[in-house]
Amino acid sequence: MKRIILLSLLLTFLYAGYGQGYVTKNGYIRFYSDSPLEKIEAINRSVNAALDAGTGDFVFRVLMKSFVFEKALMQEHFNENYVESDKYPNATFLGKVTNISEVNVTKDGIYPVTVNGKLTIHGVTNQVSVKGTLEVKNSNVGGKATFTIALADYKINIPAAVVNNIASVIEITVDVPLEKFVK
Repeated sequence: MKRIILLSLLLTFLYAGYGQGYVTKNGYIRFYSDSPLEKIEAINRSVNAALDAGTGDFVFRVLMKSFVFEKALMQEHFNENYVESDKYPNATFLGKVTNISEVNVTKDGIYPVTVNGKLTIHGVTNQVSVKGTLEVKNSNVGGKATFTIALADYKINIPAAVVNNIASVIEITVDVPLEKFVK
């Protein structure tokens, strides 16, 4: 609940016209599991994100049921058995670009960044630090990063019957095309 309130506060801050706000409702997150028996990929193209380029505040909200799998049965198991989407409908990230002062949002270019914050999945929150890039192009900002998470860190249990089908560490790829927020 606290995370949703913080997301709402940041969006309210952007709506008020302060800072240099960038938002999207069409971000992309991909997760990939490469295990000995099976490769599993899911894609979500409905990621909400906001960046305040003045402060570096960066937030994401991901509806778990919006992940699409190649096989419908995988999607069903993901939502019902692993991430329990009815109980934990969203994943969130609340953080900050630590070196935002090195990003010139008025000059096209690709800027390496580090983002630190709290990632919440399956009702469990962990501190994360991710290296990525912010690309400024035509007055918009795109954020990209690839990192890994351990399922055990988020109390996502894999049944013994399929433990060799799902990797214990999942690769996450994030690509958010952020547009300048205009009131």
